[in-house]
Amino acid sequence: MWKRISLVCLLTVFAGPAAAEFTRVSDEGTFRAIVTGKVLTRPLIRLQVSPEGEITGTGGPSDVAGSWTWRDGYFCRDLSWGKRNLGYNCQEVRVNGGKIRFTSDRGSGDYADFRLRSK
Repeated sequence: MWKRISLVCLLTVFAGPAAAEFTRVSDEGTFRAIVTGKVLTRPLIRLQVSPEGEITGTGGPSDVAGSWTWRDGYFCRDLSWGKRNLGYNCQEVRVNGGKIRFTSDRGSGDYADFRLRSK
């Protein structure tokens, strides 16, 4: 049961329509400044997105690992969760105070909000 709940939560990671109160992050330098020294959290998920291009953490009982690059104003990630390859996806990034939102498919897909916490 927990594995299924975790999978549902993780599949929404970096994926619905973005609300107006979130401000678009369109450049890599700003994104790096936002994630440096932070842990991105939501229920059952804890991730670190390093300025060097690595993604590490946990989603429920399984490890999350991957890499990211910044392309044409989007966060593009290649991600694995446990034994599952979640694949490559470029996502729109928005922030609102201590929250960061990733919207899949270059902003046209589902979104996931994370809290930005200090390490």
